[in-house]
Amino acid sequence: MWASESTVTSWKTKNVVITSKVLQRDVKLMVIVPYHGSKAVSNLPLLLSNDGQDFTKMKLPNTLADLHTTCKIPAFLLVGIYCNHDRMHEYGTASQADYAGRGSKAGLHTRFVLEELLPYLASQYSLIGGSENTYFMGFSLGGLSAMDIVWHHPAQFSKVGAFSPSFWWRQKPYEEGYDEDNDRIMHNLIRNGTYKQGMQFWFEVGTEDEKEDRNNNGVIDAIDDVAAMMEELEKKHYKREEDFVYYEIQGGTHDVKTWERAIPVFLEWAFKK
Repeated sequence: MWASESTVTSWKTKNVVITSKVLQRDVKLMVIVPYHGSKAVSNLPLLLSNDGQDFTKMKLPNTLADLHTTCKIPAFLLVGIYCNHDRMHEYGTASQADYAGRGSKAGLHTRFVLEELLPYLASQYSLIGGSENTYFMGFSLGGLSAMDIVWHHPAQFSKVGAFSPSFWWRQKPYEEGYDEDNDRIMHNLIRNGTYKQGMQFWFEVGTEDEKEDRNNNGVIDAIDDVAAMMEELEKKHYKREEDFVYYEIQGGTHDVKTWERAIPVFLEWAFKK
């Protein structure tokens, strides 16, 4: 059972640095902890996020306090992983880099999360544990990374939030015979995978996320790529609305301001009673 809604009197932000042997660098974290008086609340679910460096711009500490005060979310631990100059290589799909070699360290990022970050958090905070209480979210390329990690590790995670996800991630450039049905990497990983009981997905896209329309169908690629992802999930017998949700923001763009608007919707979905 999660901590009671009445136990939180404040949400406190901590900046933490842990040394990763896997990534061979120090990794900064923003940890947002619910408190009751002077003590951290115990027995918490966990939400990890890529691109934690954007939490302040998104006003996440205030968002959590507002949502909790109105009883829309329970107490939980939110941990944002800061990226560094290697973001284009650490985020991606662990099993395969894209056609340009981007995502070459995505496997290391996955190992960092599983082998170092999760054990560290379990040792430092009172977490309820279990995949049913552990979620991951990310933005843009970080959303692709979160999707990849959750999909391949159902023993650790059960829900993912992907905001403007980079599902265009492809194994072949357009000018070399790109085939959207076969060359989008994350779609292939879903297609070649198996149904995982209890897993749920939440996708956000803004109608102004980009301008590109590679197949000239009048729909921007960002929306097309997410729509195709949902089709792959349906083929695996996941049900629309029940197992996965699509949230489209009219006029939404590929930026922190739009994701800030979407986060409360995701949090209410992720932590619904």
